[in-house]
Amino acid sequence: MALTWVIAIIIGAAIIAGLSFYAGKLLWQLKAQKAQIEKKQVEQQAKLKEARQTRNAKLADSINLIARAMKEKQCEYSEGCLRIWVLISQYSFDKEISLSDTYPGVYQMYEEVKDVPTHESRKKYSKKEIFKMDKQRWRAEERLENAIMTDCEKLASEFQALPSSQNVVFQ
Repeated sequence: MALTWVIAIIIGAAIIAGLSFYAGKLLWQLKAQKAQIEKKQVEQQAKLKEARQTRNAKLADSINLIARAMKEKQCEYSEGCLRIWVLISQYSFDKEISLSDTYPGVYQMYEEVKDVPTHESRKKYSKKEIFKMDKQRWRAEERLENAIMTDCEKLASEFQALPSSQNVVFQ
């Protein structure tokens, strides 16, 4: 009987050792899998950051170009403000800022003209109605000119142009 107990203990110990080895192997695989997932996440975050920076650089270049064009009076304030507001709303800032407080002139002009029809939708109106809308837009441009010019200065300095468009000259 003692021999039976010894054999049972040896078999039990072998089973426990086998299960322990298998559990250790699974834990090692889990650790390796976690490390691989973490590495992939870091790579994805780096790709997202690079894509964000590339996108921001293109947006900043466009914002800078439009702001400089408005400063040189090569672009109407209403059109420039519409374009800048759309671009700046898509820009990914490092920290949250209130755009309407930071660029009040551009924001007010945008608010004045955002609902004014353009392009094809403008053709639906009579010349008299179009002139009335244009007159309202011109008045807003005159009223907000100083604030818009101040904002254009800020925009041109805060949003850097890409090297390929820094030397664009407006005539």
